[in-house]
Amino acid sequence: MTTPGQAADARIHDIGYRRYEGTRLGARYARWSLLVHSLRGAYGLGRSARSKVLPWGLFAVMALPAIVMVAVASTAGTDELLIEHTRYALEMEPIVVLFLAMAAPQLVSLDLRFKTMPLYFSRPISRTDYVTAKYAALAAALFLFTAVPLTVSYVGGLLAELGFADQTSGYLRGLVATAVLSVLYAGIALLVASFTPKRGFGVAAVIGVLTIPGFAVFPLQSLMETQGSEDAIGWLGLFSPASLVDGLQGVFLGGSTAFPADVEPTAFQGVVYLLAVAGLVALCLLLLLRRYRKAGI
Repeated sequence: MTTPGQAADARIHDIGYRRYEGTRLGARYARWSLLVHSLRGAYGLGRSARSKVLPWGLFAVMALPAIVMVAVASTAGTDELLIEHTRYALEMEPIVVLFLAMAAPQLVSLDLRFKTMPLYFSRPISRTDYVTAKYAALAAALFLFTAVPLTVSYVGGLLAELGFADQTSGYLRGLVATAVLSVLYAGIALLVASFTPKRGFGVAAVIGVLTIPGFAVFPLQSLMETQGSEDAIGWLGLFSPASLVDGLQGVFLGGSTAFPADVEPTAFQGVVYLLAVAGLVALCLLLLLRRYRKAGI
């Protein structure tokens, strides 16, 4: 125990640490920095050249059909592009899933593996800030991944003189469909990746969770077609992320769906789809927040 005499003799020694006298930017700047850092990380920016090969290679594959469509429209003189703007991301879903399987573990699994979570929370950010920044970064990365090729096809369509009004309307509706897909898929992928510090396991889990429901739903829809239960085809679309987005763009954005027998969801089913997407996004965010209550401690 320190006596009064000892307290009077106590001194604080300057051992040479440099004092910080700059502006303290606070939590908002920390959140923004984390978002930008995570967004860059999804594309391998700021990392080794080898880390850039896969994301940018997938981006090139994603953009290739748009370039081909523009070339075909320009040379063959067609009246429309081969793929609707609202369906472009859905037609390229395998590439979208591969990108997410690469990006989501990069954003969260490595933090868990190398136990860097306490470093984040030593800054003026909370666990909610961490989750929302990572979610926003992955959704933004996926939106750019899908919207840039869509923009290429739109600009190419205008250069091919396919019609300004039709192309602009389709492009804007396509951006809405892309945004919905980005938010939904990013939430699911980030949640799955947050449960494993092993990047390889995260990659496999993201691919499985995003693709297996589609492989199960489409055969069931085809079975309902053979039995004449066309109304059930629309309801089965609730059980796959891809068919949810497909049904939404079919009902609200005027696009065609890939449902069997050319079945289009009804307006009521479209409302249910919309509620299901909103509920899934909210659930993913809620589970992510719950997951990170104790993560890294």
